[in-house]
This record gives sequence, structure tokens and C-alpha cells, in this order.
Amino acid sequence: MNTQNKTTEIATFAGGCFWCMESPFEEHEGVIDVISGYTGGPEVDPSYEEVAAGNTGHFEAIQITYNPEKISYESLLDLFWRQIDPTDAGGSFVDRGPHYRSAIFYHNPQQKNQALSSKEKGDTSKRYEQPIVTEIKEAGPFYTAEDYHQDFYKKNPSHYQRYRSGSGRDRYLNEIWSDKAEKKPQQSDFKKPTKAELKEKLSAIQFRVTQGDGTEPPFENPYWNNKAEGIYVDIVSGEALFSSRDKFDSGTGWPSFTKAIDTEAVTQKKDKSLFMVRTEVRSKNADAHLGHLFDDGPAPTGLRYCINSASLRFIAKETLEQEGYEVFIKEFERE
Repeated sequence: MNTQNKTTEIATFAGGCFWCMESPFEEHEGVIDVISGYTGGPEVDPSYEEVAAGNTGHFEAIQITYNPEKISYESLLDLFWRQIDPTDAGGSFVDRGPHYRSAIFYHNPQQKNQALSSKEKGDTSKRYEQPIVTEIKEAGPFYTAEDYHQDFYKKNPSHYQRYRSGSGRDRYLNEIWSDKAEKKPQQSDFKKPTKAELKEKLSAIQFRVTQGDGTEPPFENPYWNNKAEGIYVDIVSGEALFSSRDKFDSGTGWPSFTKAIDTEAVTQKKDKSLFMVRTEVRSKNADAHLGHLFDDGPAPTGLRYCINSASLRFIAKETLEQEGYEVFIKEFERE
């Protein structure tokens, strides 16, 4: 069936883990509903365990109900390509296996032609180093996934954020789709100074924290109670790490954030010091110790990035352009 009624149509896409495919589409006007499920295989009503084990011919997929008067199928296709690695024939990012491959399931000849055209456009764009292998297949039965998979990013935000950050999806998409003129000043060509040079550049506490994995005293650091608008950058490399828009008072005496300004700006590492297991947060380019990540933060992520002021430099909103971070000005123009 191609449409539910005169004002709605269906689009079906597979792009790896369906948790990561739901939210980008649900944010757009004209999208009425997005459901996670399984399609493309011969088995009837498979379970997640069966699909995830590779025991069926199904793909993890999403089915989108949309109003074509408010959002076109072409727009949905454009958004689809921006969520996946279409050159990966073995899965999607960290998830491997045929059930994680990308595919477009068309519901009528018009969708088929539009899908083929958009694939050809991507292949000739020279955006990708390898050819696009995303399949374009006729839609068949779609089986809704278990309830706990639906809107997973809303129900389990901390789990979702950890998975998405660790999957490599965002890193790839940022590299492929970021316009060179719009790339954030993350200094990919940064060369870390020597220990001797860092001792000259940094204060004693900054050196101890960033290079020695130290911790500064709570409530006795410059940014724990800073309420000014702006961004926080790595004291060593200058890469942008956090925004005041995501800062909150955790009551701990250290600057706390619900998320990083860019998921690719920070890395995570298991920390077994002090007779406990924690998640250490480090800056990507400078490999400087920043602090730790906890699961007791507020909405929308449920995360708390507990960061040392000594690892950061604050750049006020008013001086972003002057300091070379003008791309982040729009961070303070959003609602």
C-alpha cells in the first residue's frame, strides 16, 4: 500500500542501527511518525534477537509517515544520505553484518526513480572516495520492532548518546558533510607541544591537570560558577569543547555540561584509578585530561561532563569572531 490516505505517504529507509535513524527525521515538519522495525527478509514477524544475530534476511529499518505537502520525498532522501555511510557494504559504522547495511525501499515507481536519481547524484558528486553500495529495493512487509526500541533516543538518552558517540557515525558524517568553509576550528593539523614547551605555556595547575590527569579543588576554580555566554576551549590546543548553553549547576564545584559542543571534540577512556571505574574525558587533538563523564545529569542527555576549569579557556560570545570562532556564533542564536 503506497499511502495511508490522501495527505500521508510512506518512506522506508535502512541505515544501520535504527536508534540513530529515528531522531533526524522526527525533527522535521511534515514528518508525522517514525517507526523502527525490520524489513527486506522472508521471515514473518522476526524478533530483534533473530535479526541482530543475522539469522534472517531483514534489515534494521525505519518507516516514515509524512505529509508530502509539507516535506517532499526528495527532501527525505537528502536527509537519509546525510545519516549513513553509503559506501559500506558490510554494515554501518561499528555495527557489522548484512542486517545493518543501508537501503532505500521504494513504495511506488516515482519513489524508485527519485531514489535512483539521488543515488546517481551522490556517486557523481565526488563526495565519497568509494562507490555507493546502498541498495534500492522494492518495499515489502515491514514488521514493527519491540516497544523498547521505539524512540530509544528519548527513553534512554544517556545510553543513546554513549552509543552514538562511540559508533563512529557522527565523526564520519562531520567529515563527509561539513562544508570546508563551515568546518569548526578543531585544528586537525595541531601538533602537540613537548612537555617542556607545555610547562612554559601552562600554569602549574593547568599542567598538573591536563598532563598529569590531576583534579583541581572544587569551588576554587574560575569557571565552576561562570554564568556568561560563550564557549569553552581546550587550554592546550584551542579546540572547541563545550558551550555555556549546555552548562548547568551540578552542585559539585566544577564546571558541568550536559554534552560536548561537538561529539568529535572529546574522547572517552576507562579510568580505574582511586579503586573505582569511571569514564575519563580527554580532548581529541591535544589528548589533554579534561575530567570525567557521569550518568546523573539533567535532561535532555542525562549526562554530566564534570570538567576541570584548569583544562579550559573561556571565550565570551562577544569575542568569538575576534578569536576565530565565528562559526559558533549561531550556537547562541538558536532557540
